Amino acid sequence: MTITDAPAETRPAHRPRITRTLMIWLLVIPAVVWFVIRAFGLESGRMIQGIAFTPYVAAWSLIPALLALLARRWGAAAVAVLTAFGLAMGVVPRALPNLDRGPADGVTLTVMTANLLFGGADPADVVRLVRENDVAVLAVQEFTEPARDGLRAAGLDELLPHHSFAAEAGASGSGLYSRYPVSDPGARRNNGGWRFLQAYATVQVPGATPVLAESAHPLAPAVPNTFDGWRSDLAEQPAADPDGTPRILLGDFNSTLDHKPLRDLIKTGYRDAAETTGEGLIGTWGPYDGDLIPPVTIDHVLVDERIGVNDISVFNVKNSDHRAVIAALTLPEAK
Repeated sequence: MTITDAPAETRPAHRPRITRTLMIWLLVIPAVVWFVIRAFGLESGRMIQGIAFTPYVAAWSLIPALLALLARRWGAAAVAVLTAFGLAMGVVPRALPNLDRGPADGVTLTVMTANLLFGGADPADVVRLVRENDVAVLAVQEFTEPARDGLRAAGLDELLPHHSFAAEAGASGSGLYSRYPVSDPGARRNNGGWRFLQAYATVQVPGATPVLAESAHPLAPAVPNTFDGWRSDLAEQPAADPDGTPRILLGDFNSTLDHKPLRDLIKTGYRDAAETTGEGLIGTWGPYDGDLIPPVTIDHVLVDERIGVNDISVFNVKNSDHRAVIAALTLPEAK
């Protein structure tokens, strides 16, 4: 009699156990791979897009850890628990306010960034947010000539009369508005792909040291031929200069804090306003124009470490796929 002819009660009992073990490992391994890619900045190809969803993977990684523990597969459980812990260490701090928010004494300044979606965002809605939140510096991306005209007609120039404009058709335009006088206005063009513009100017807030504000907009890693441009645009973002003018770099970075190039930029001497206040997991792009995409956080306000962060808020903008980010800051007093 062959083994296949044996009565059911005499067949090898270890097969179901092997199958369950294999299934658990098949759940554990993807989280391990994801953790390694995120931790060491190995994102490439489509994983550049995928790594933006790390907070969701971090939450999901608890499932294989729990299943492995319940099944008493101790090896898989150890790996799964360590992986879940590692992912949590990268994600959870964004939801916890930092003890160090930077200087608390100085001159207050509220800034806002908004991507206008090819210039089609509702100008009245943008102006309403500026007025209701006492915004003094506004950075806009995907800034077109019609958008500039619409914002002017909605009254933005009366609230923020000083500016640096680099309007263009499509997604490449950029703008910076200010309540206070600006000097050395201009715009630089990124080198990657569509070569987005980034408007900048030095803003002189009464009683405060001058600050250099720039509307950031690295290329989006939307399709394979933009991946290299995305990486190079982020690498070319201006680093913080502890010996120079304090800088505020705000805009649509097309990157989350799970992307190593953005983390490397922050390490030059910036603090991310949302992470600093414990609001770093609030989505700013994804489903806001009807697309079935989970929210991710790609719009940021980065401030020189000499600048304090008091508060941050995120608001929907009508007819845009991005949400506006508004940050209340404290600037160093003029010496």
